Amino acid sequence: MSQSAFSDLRVWQSAMELALQIYRETSNFPRSETYGLTQQMRRAAVSVPSNIAEGKGRRTSKDFSQFLFQARGSLLELQTQTMIAKRLGYLGDEQANVLLKAAAEVGKSLAGLINSLAASAA
Repeated sequence: MSQSAFSDLRVWQSAMELALQIYRETSNFPRSETYGLTQQMRRAAVSVPSNIAEGKGRRTSKDFSQFLFQARGSLLELQTQTMIAKRLGYLGDEQANVLLKAAAEVGKSLAGLINSLAASAA
């Protein structure tokens, strides 16, 4: 497996930007959500690039793939939480759509990388 830095991966860069967007948007959530939805969304958002980075540091493509699947799971959690925040009125339609679009792009990149690793292992 190539030893390039995790920070060189476009998917990691996109996931980092998404995490920053989530932090900015959740800063406006009600105080009552500080230890609820705000914290859950932030943890899920941080988990995505963190798992990509951790996986990149593993020795095998198989190990890397496992961490990419974990990142994908966190991304799906984040998308669900974004939809909940929208339904609760914590995010406007445009805000939620921007976040969901960014998450979908990260998801496509993750899927592409997972498929690429699977193809190279076959």
